[in-house]
Amino acid sequence: MKIFNLILVVLVSVFFISSKPYLKDKPNSLEIERINFRIEEMKSMLNANSKYNVKIAFFIDMKIPSGKNRFFVYDLQNNKIIDKGLVAHGCGSETGIKGNLKFSNTPNSNSTSLGRYSIGANYNGIFGKAYRLFGLDETNSNAFKRAIVLHHYSAVPYEEQDHHISRSHGCPMINEQFFKRIEKIIDSSKSNILLDIYY
Repeated sequence: MKIFNLILVVLVSVFFISSKPYLKDKPNSLEIERINFRIEEMKSMLNANSKYNVKIAFFIDMKIPSGKNRFFVYDLQNNKIIDKGLVAHGCGSETGIKGNLKFSNTPNSNSTSLGRYSIGANYNGIFGKAYRLFGLDETNSNAFKRAIVLHHYSAVPYEEQDHHISRSHGCPMINEQFFKRIEKIIDSSKSNILLDIYY
């Protein structure tokens, strides 16, 4: 009987240990704090303009290393992150100083541009389905002219990494599996969804 109880305790312990990866997926307090700071601006913009989706917004935190989840799908009505994934930054944004990035709105810079974007219509490009992005701030006003789009790419991993992932030419580039989830949200939205890239 004692042996049976010992086996039962071991099995229960293994179950709870194996369940812990779900806990690590919960957003940490820094992620929430930084997003909350951006949300106030986002909500004031949405209140002033009815043509954008007021329920869902996307946020990309460039302070987070590219190997970690930093693309967040945010439920604006319930104030919570509902999905997240990896996203590449532009190869022109790397400075050679570990962890630091630079940003540019200049054509041919291959850099990520900070600011708020309106996600436009989709089209089929060299990476398959992609969404046009329209910059709404001075820092990303050349996005359409630069052909900065939201697209997927096979070299972007799905799981978090301990190292940096592949880089783009300035586009927010994500994993195909994650893209499929994002795609459903965008395509089902009756109004344009806003994307905010910040640092």
